[in-house]
Amino acid sequence: MIPAGLIQFEASLWLWIFAAIRPGAAFLVAPLFGAPSVPLQLRLVVALAIGMPALAAGNVALPPDGLMSLTGVLAIAAEATAGLAIGLATQIGFAAAIAAGETISNAMGLGFAAMADPMSGAPNPAIGQFLSMVALFIFLGAGGHLALAAIIADSYAALPAGKAWLGHDAVGSLVDFGGVILAAGIVIAMPVAFALVLVQIGMGVLTRSAPALNLFAVGMPAASLAGIILLAMALPAMAGSIELAVTDGLDMARRLAGG
Repeated sequence: MIPAGLIQFEASLWLWIFAAIRPGAAFLVAPLFGAPSVPLQLRLVVALAIGMPALAAGNVALPPDGLMSLTGVLAIAAEATAGLAIGLATQIGFAAAIAAGETISNAMGLGFAAMADPMSGAPNPAIGQFLSMVALFIFLGAGGHLALAAIIADSYAALPAGKAWLGHDAVGSLVDFGGVILAAGIVIAMPVAFALVLVQIGMGVLTRSAPALNLFAVGMPAASLAGIILLAMALPAMAGSIELAVTDGLDMARRLAGG
């Protein structure tokens, strides 16, 4: 015979797991928390730390037929979908820095200089990696990680556990937001990229005037040096634009959490 205390503990354990699904799904794709270098155990602890207050507030309850029933599977899918949408909206805010970095890297001729992104594990151009780190520092400096945790916790009020299905308007706004952020990344990179194009045109004219000049020996170092100087000059303005993109990502996540 199973002791009554053990039965109650098992029921509480299932409830804790259900409460941690939404935060865990958000942290799976969110910046910083979703990095491969972050241990899975740490994500689980943080997810439980966010899900438990919602459980204590009475906003989380297991489906009547249990998690292994059709109702339970649908409830798990709804929780995972809501969490993924909130985390993805925050992550999309970082895409502006990555897109700007890739554009500048290609204009500098450093598109081949890729390194592993610690947040995604995928190869990323060097300038894109630099701007991605700038976005991460801005995110942490502005308390974005705390804001994300608050957004997930507040989402239980508007999106009850197990019934957190997002509407067509919410999904459509998330897709439109991705396009806006991608365009913002191109706009952020435009001043530096356009100046580098002018440098490339100047090197082309110079090579045409002096055919003996080795374009690869002179043009690529000149473009790289010009890109570094221009990037240093434009970085304060670019950081402000990146901050707006990261803030917009959090605002989008907040709108999704509000239903």
